[in-house]
Order: sequence, then structure tokens, then C-alpha cells
Amino acid sequence: MGYIQTIRKKVGHDRIVAVGAGVFVYQDRKVLLQKRKDNLCWALHGGIVEMGEEVEDAAKRELYEETGLVANKLELLGVFSGETRMYTYPNGDEVYLIGIVYVCNDFSGELIPETDETLELKWFDIDDLPQQISPPNIKPLESFVQFMKARSM
Repeated sequence: MGYIQTIRKKVGHDRIVAVGAGVFVYQDRKVLLQKRKDNLCWALHGGIVEMGEEVEDAAKRELYEETGLVANKLELLGVFSGETRMYTYPNGDEVYLIGIVYVCNDFSGELIPETDETLELKWFDIDDLPQQISPPNIKPLESFVQFMKARSM
């Protein structure tokens, strides 16, 4: 049982502080997003850092679990915190999610179209992103688009 599941048994749905590690995978001005099963929104690939786990290792682990891709190299996009990171999951669990987000364009492996947490994986042009973005991912996605546009100049 993971750290968050253990804490949830003790605190129920009350708000907890959690550290998340996420990855935006990109190639040819396109970003790979996942459609989440829990809120039916598009999101980056990521999850909660386990106790004692290196953040970058957590990002790589989550990317692999959710997509089948192996990150050969990650580059730090940023650390996201503040009011926009307060979130209530559809099951009622409340969290203040501090997110450490990476970008990755050096990857290998075969895409797994659906996992326990995802309904779909889809490549989106950075100028034509979906409207239904998972709320904690809105600011990181805006930063990612700025990052990509600055890179292409």
C-alpha cells in the first residue's frame, strides 16, 4: 500500500499536502496528454512521490506506468504551488498538491493506450490543446506552452 493510501485511512477525505511529480512528453510541437478516468479531463503524466523516492524517479515511474514510455532524459519545467493547486478529486479526497513538473523529448518505448488511470493517450499540437484540462494541470500546461514557444524561437 502506498503512502497516500496509508494517510487516507487515517484522515479520510480531509485535505492533505502531497508532492506530485509530472511529465509533459513532447515531439514535433506536439504534447502527449492522457484522459484521466477519475475526472475525464486531459492531463500530464504523473502522480504522488512515494516516501523516500527521488522526485525525478517518481516522474519517470509515473510516466512509464501511465504511458509505457521510458524517459531517457528529463528537464525541469518548474515547481507549482499556491491556491490553484487546491483540488478535490471526484471521490471527495481533498489535496494541496505541490507539483514538480518536467518536460521530456528524449524517450523510448511503445505507447499503452489505456491503463488503470487513463482512458486515452493523444498527441495535441501546442496551438490546438483540448478545453477540458484537469484543474491542477492548467498552470503547468500554460507554462509548458510558453516553454515550447520560447524554444522554437
